[in-house]
Amino acid sequence: ESLKYLDKAIELNPNYAEALINRGLISLSKKDKANALNDLEKAHILKPHIKQIWHLVLNLKMEVKNFEDTIALAKEMVKLDPLDEKIFAIIALCHQHLNNYDQAVIFCNEALLINPDSAEAYYNMGNALQHQSKLDQAIDTYKKTLSIKPNFARAYNNMGVALKDQGKLDEAIEAYKNALSIKPDFADAYYNMGNALQDQGKLKEVIEAYNKALAIKPDYADAYYNIGVIQQGEGKLEEAIEAYTKAISI
Repeated sequence: ESLKYLDKAIELNPNYAEALINRGLISLSKKDKANALNDLEKAHILKPHIKQIWHLVLNLKMEVKNFEDTIALAKEMVKLDPLDEKIFAIIALCHQHLNNYDQAVIFCNEALLINPDSAEAYYNMGNALQHQSKLDQAIDTYKKTLSIKPNFARAYNNMGVALKDQGKLDEAIEAYKNALSIKPDFADAYYNMGNALQDQGKLKEVIEAYNKALAIKPDYADAYYNIGVIQQGEGKLEEAIEAYTKAISI
C-alpha cells in the first residue's frame, strides 16, 4: 500500500528525495538490494548532506560487489566529512576485497586516527595483515581489537587461524574456544578448531568439531570434504564417498 503511493509521488516528481529514500528503505526491507540502491543513490545525489544515506549507499554498493565504484564514491564523501571514520573503514574493506592489502591497512589507520578505539578498524587491519602473511602483526592487532571489544568472536576466530598458521595449535584451539564461548553457534570456529585438531592428530575430536559445524550450518561443504579425507585415510571408503557426495551436492 505504501509503495503504491510512493510510486505515484515519484512519478509526479522524480526528484522527490524523501519519497525515493522511503521507497529505497522498503526495497531494502524486502531484500531487493538493486532497487534499494537505485533509489537511495538518486536520493544521495539530491540530498548529499544526509549521512545515513551515504552509509546505506556505500554498504549496498559494497554488498553487490561494486568495490571500485564504492571506493570512488567514498572518496567523494570524505571531502564532505573528512572525520567520518565509517567511510574510511568502508574504503579499507573494499581494498581488502580487491586484494589491495597495503591500501586496506592505510585506510584502517586513517579510521584509527579519527577513532583510536575502533575495534572494527583494528579487526579489519588484522585481516589485511593476515592476508599478507604478517602473522605476528596480525595477532598483535587482533589482541588490540579484543582489548577494546572483549566479546568480539570473529577476532578470536581469525586470531586462531593466524596462530594455527604459525603452528601454535594449543593457542589456536584456545582462541576458537573463546570465540565459541561468546558465540556458541559459530560454525566457522568449530570448523577451524577441527583443522587445528587434525594437525594434532586427534581425529575423533576433529570429526566431532566438524559435525558441530554441520549441525549449525548443514551446507558447510568444506566440513563434509574434510570429514571425507579423514574417513578415507582410515579406510572407511563408503563413509568417505558419502561425505564427498554431500560436499559435491552443496
